[in-house]
Amino acid sequence: MNTKLYPIKFTPILKDKIWGGDKLKLTLDKKSELEKLGESWELSGVEGDISVVSNGFLAGNNLQEIIEIYMGDLVGESIYSKFGNEFPLLFKFIDANDDLSIQVHPDDKLSKERHNAFGKTEMWYVLQAEPKSQLVSGFVKESTKEEYLKALSDGKLMSLLKSHEVSEGDTFFIRAGNVHAIGAGVLLAEIQQTSDVTYRIYDYDRKDSAGNTRELHTDLALDAIDYKDTNEKVSYSAKKNEAVNLASCQYFVTNLLHINEAFERDVYLLNSFVVYMCVSGSAKIMCTNGEKETITKGETVLIPAAIDGVTIEPDGDAKLLEVYIKEV
Repeated sequence: MNTKLYPIKFTPILKDKIWGGDKLKLTLDKKSELEKLGESWELSGVEGDISVVSNGFLAGNNLQEIIEIYMGDLVGESIYSKFGNEFPLLFKFIDANDDLSIQVHPDDKLSKERHNAFGKTEMWYVLQAEPKSQLVSGFVKESTKEEYLKALSDGKLMSLLKSHEVSEGDTFFIRAGNVHAIGAGVLLAEIQQTSDVTYRIYDYDRKDSAGNTRELHTDLALDAIDYKDTNEKVSYSAKKNEAVNLASCQYFVTNLLHINEAFERDVYLLNSFVVYMCVSGSAKIMCTNGEKETITKGETVLIPAAIDGVTIEPDGDAKLLEVYIKEV
């Protein structure tokens, strides 16, 4: 067992978006000169946007390089066997200062055929929401391709889609095929498959400064949409000092840890890397091999699979999202 590995932090990859705002800077302390900061890619293996280590002796190496070196010790043996040097998940914080376009992501089969890429199943956890802020997820009732196309051509797509008023802690599991959008005033964490394939299907007829509308992917989206998807927000009971499950699928498991005392986790039992995203407060993560690291609101830490266990000690009260991949 490699005892040199430690809780690894990465330099956020910050993205300028037409709909972005300033909450990532003001609320999550992201350092940026961007006026419309929309996304902070916390941990990414997406080609062209591969995260770089910011702490410890691995600082300066990127995620792909350290997977090549540590392989199963970093990500877990079965995960390395399946994905090789490709990191299978993407972690983001997103600030929607304006409505995002209505979109859908293709599943693995369609993404492989069309883009030689993975599909995109994802989830959202709301950190903060302005009063009356909404997310779109799913259809109001089961629909058909014909009903969808007619509503789209008549400019009435929104009447088919389900809007959800949201507040802090609300969670949505967004399967590939689910029509969805983040509404204005929402700050959230997003956990997803490593994929950047998105089909934009409606953009509220918005125009940019040059008077142009953004590209839509109407035809591509038709076979990607699940017209029977009437998605609701995740129902869970908030409990302190235990792992509360928010999502569990073949791509990832996400738990919420709301802790005000030391929390021990035998992570070696998972046979997977574990990622912690701090969504409130701060904590110290102490590993059984003696390594330790602090995590504060807006930070993300990767625990290598070779580490046997961790103890998370909150500074008062803290909330963390815990993410890993279950063995298949």
